Amino acid sequence: MTARFFGLVPAAGSGSRFGADGPKQYSPLAGKPMLAHAAERLLAAREVEVVFVVLAPADTEFRDHDWSGFGQRLAPLYCGGVSRRDSVLNGLVAMASAVDPNDWILVHDAARPCLGAAELRRLIDTAAGDEVGGILAVPVSDTLKRADDEQRIAETEPRDGLWGAQTPQMFRHAMLLRALRGIEHVTDEASAVEALGYKPKLVEGSTRNLKVTFPADLEIAERLLR
Repeated sequence: MTARFFGLVPAAGSGSRFGADGPKQYSPLAGKPMLAHAAERLLAAREVEVVFVVLAPADTEFRDHDWSGFGQRLAPLYCGGVSRRDSVLNGLVAMASAVDPNDWILVHDAARPCLGAAELRRLIDTAAGDEVGGILAVPVSDTLKRADDEQRIAETEPRDGLWGAQTPQMFRHAMLLRALRGIEHVTDEASAVEALGYKPKLVEGSTRNLKVTFPADLEIAERLLR
């Protein structure tokens, strides 16, 4: 059976570091909630059939926005957890009846609204041909300093071979489900897959695929989108 492709966007966080009045994923950006841009970017790939959005069980804001332009290709799941890992895991469980174990799942940050079509295409084409899967990432260009307890430089870390992980991160549903069930404290999906002993493929992304973390990042994202 030919594997299909689905998106999964964890969007259950409160955005506490962002400092906005409401959840960061609903922040207005170029005339739409930031979450809408993230979903649109995934759906720009013709293979991606549906994007499942994992929301907090008590989320009331999603319904306040117009999602009709997505048709049946956007599906909210009110099963978000305390952490990103919990939200992704709960989403994988909730969507299990709609997908096959061999289908590809592209997990993408709601706070990455500027994903490029070329990078997404490169990820799909590369990871789908790999037995494990892969992630978008960019080689580290900055000099890295390790700090001590007094915030002084303890040492300089060599950056050779280091990459900064981005999203989407693309793995088969069964593998990702097993990986996240087996480990609790991870900051991305690739780390969980690595814990199973696999080596996901690094696919070069772009610095334009920035993650909106602070309010000033919204201005940068706005310029990129426009």
